Amino acid sequence: MKKNLITGFIIIVAIGFYWDLSVYTDSLFPKSKPAASGNNMQWAVYFSPNAGCTDAIVKEIKAASSVIRVQAYSFTSKPIAEALMDAHKRGVDVQVILDKSQRTANYSSADFIAHAGIPTFIDAEHAIAHNKIIIIDNNTVITGSFNFTKAAEEKNAENLLVLKDSRLADGYMGNWKCHLDHSEKYSGR
Repeated sequence: MKKNLITGFIIIVAIGFYWDLSVYTDSLFPKSKPAASGNNMQWAVYFSPNAGCTDAIVKEIKAASSVIRVQAYSFTSKPIAEALMDAHKRGVDVQVILDKSQRTANYSSADFIAHAGIPTFIDAEHAIAHNKIIIIDNNTVITGSFNFTKAAEEKNAENLLVLKDSRLADGYMGNWKCHLDHSEKYSGR
């Protein structure tokens, strides 16, 4: 049953790249803004190893002007952590939700960002909080298999999508808030 639901959702999203899903917006993303056209999305795709995934993420974080929300399973990337800290210092509202494994993981950036004053939370509600998402300025969604790690950039076969669409960002933001509701504050070790 769960597999059929996931497959159905993937098919609906794929169709949305070709047809306007504004009629279905309320059922897919109940908290989203009214949709314009499903064909207005701007996107870029990156692959690793060594194909610029980390640089693409850092570039988008540097361009942020108001809000950044992160969900990460594994987070050890120094350039991404530093970019988030720099955004926080310039007044961008940055908040991060991490998987419970980041409490004890070696080389985790959880402590670095928590000690930098960035509100950091642990999602221990799930067996694995496997999300890899960054939402920027309620318009940009960064997602894919790419973990926010040095290994993902240099050794692993990964993919990363940068999607610019406010309707999509609203859906991801609604999901981010749902996970925040059951996450606990992390102050670092």
